[in-house]
Amino acid sequence: MTGPIFCHPTGGALRPDYLTYRFHKLIVASRLPPIRLHDLRHGAATLALASGADLRVVQGLLGHTSVVLTADVYTSVLPQLYHDSARATAQMVLRAARKAAKRLREGRNVEV
Repeated sequence: MTGPIFCHPTGGALRPDYLTYRFHKLIVASRLPPIRLHDLRHGAATLALASGADLRVVQGLLGHTSVVLTADVYTSVLPQLYHDSARATAQMVLRAARKAAKRLREGRNVEV
């Protein structure tokens, strides 16, 4: 992406300190906990990962040069991802075990 992200109606870039000031005023007016504008970036990445977005997609959205950086920063804040992965793996193993047990009960060969 090139060019300013936040612009005046005339197309000129807004000053970063002005954006910070306006964002702070909105946070105070909304009675939200104090956060920085940059924290929204982290929140968006975390929510994307929690919703199942692929790590490489999030890497691209954030503009990181390495998926390792994205993984190092964001997967540590989402223990639920580890839990979900472990549960999915366990379910896969249990399904395979049930199929094998059924084949054994039916007297069919079981492939390993």
